[in-house]
Formats: sequence, structure tokens, C-alpha cells
Amino acid sequence: MFSLETKNKLDAVIAHLLVLLMALMVINVTWQVVSRYIFQDPSSFTDELARYMLIWVGMLGSAYVAGKKEHLAIDILLTSLSPRNQAKLMIFIDCCVLVFALFIMLIGGSNLVYITFILGQKSAALQIPLAYVYGIIPFSGLLVIYYQVVAMSQSVLAIKTNN
Repeated sequence: MFSLETKNKLDAVIAHLLVLLMALMVINVTWQVVSRYIFQDPSSFTDELARYMLIWVGMLGSAYVAGKKEHLAIDILLTSLSPRNQAKLMIFIDCCVLVFALFIMLIGGSNLVYITFILGQKSAALQIPLAYVYGIIPFSGLLVIYYQVVAMSQSVLAIKTNN
């Protein structure tokens, strides 16, 4: 379940989904510009749809980048440590990220989705429940948690092999 092969397959699925979302967002914004400036009749939903797609791209992209270990990091301390201590520090960092993803993204995001669903909040132009839009937050939290568990298991393996 926490193998690198499974993680790589998940990475590929998320990468393809991100490419699809970005392509749809480009088409959407292009249509918005064309309808506004060429046809002089602005589309009523494209601005809102672009905003919601940007939320999805941002949240999914952050989970993807966290899984790839390509997020912004200051690694001065990390590079000065021995490989064994690097693995220990990475376990600590991964635990901190996991705790953040659990409490803020998964639990907090789930509460946000629940509240917006119960209140029946809908988007102004598209008239879709905002719970669907915000559902990406706990989903991305689950992805980040999964990626951190995989990273921690790899770090534990590195510590065991350096003994």
C-alpha cells in the first residue's frame, strides 16, 4: 500500500488530472476573453469557473509537489548532516507536515465542506453547491498524508540500511 510503485502511479494520475484542469482553465479563460472583447457579450459563468478551477489546481498541485518533495525548502541544515541524521530530520519534518495536513486540511477542510453543504450554499453564477468546490481541501489533505507516510517509511528504511 505504501510502496513507491503505488506512489508513482498516484503521481501519474494526479499529474494527468492537473494537466487536464489547466487545459480546461486555459480554454475557459480564452472563451471569457473572446466572448467579452470579440462578441461584446461576456459569458456569465467563466469567471467563477476559472476561480474554482484555480482552487482545485492549487490544492491538487500542492499535494502533488509535496509528494514529489519539490516544494520550497531551506535545506542548509539538512545538507550539513550525515545521511542517518538527514533521514531522522526528514521524519520529523514529514511528521510536522502530516499533522498540518491532518488537522488543517483533512479535519478543517471536512468541517468546511460539511458546513457549506448543511447551509446549502451555492455559487452565484454556476449554482453548484460550494461543498463540491471545497471538497478538494480534505481530498488534498488525504493525498498529503499518504505522501508523508510513504516518505517517512522511506526515511525509516534509510536509517535501517545505514546501521
